[in-house]
Amino acid sequence: MYCMVHWLCIYLQCKLNAMNAENVKSQMRKGTLEYCILLLLKKEPAYTSDIIQKLQEARLIVVEGTLYPLLTRLKNSELLSYQWIESTQGPPRKYYQLTDKGELFLGELEASWQELNDTINHIRNN
Repeated sequence: MYCMVHWLCIYLQCKLNAMNAENVKSQMRKGTLEYCILLLLKKEPAYTSDIIQKLQEARLIVVEGTLYPLLTRLKNSELLSYQWIESTQGPPRKYYQLTDKGELFLGELEASWQELNDTINHIRNN
């Protein structure tokens, strides 16, 4: 009986650790999503579906329901602006681009990312 209870405790602990790992990975993805979007828009203005496609190509899976509120928040914070551009395939499309304030903010994020990356590498390697 003890052996079975012990095995069950180990099994449940492994399940709990797996769930916690998934939660941590999800939080890490959320934390980097804003940074990734700003990096993409630094290169060129983009339409929402183009942003999603580029994120998916980088293996960061995002759905429109996640992206639209984030783009709106970034716009309301004056980090992004947008312009309507006529489309040959339907109605005009909203293309997002970085503002000057967005460029400055991205610079701060890049410095923070580098600092965090250096810290993790230091801990990993020492």
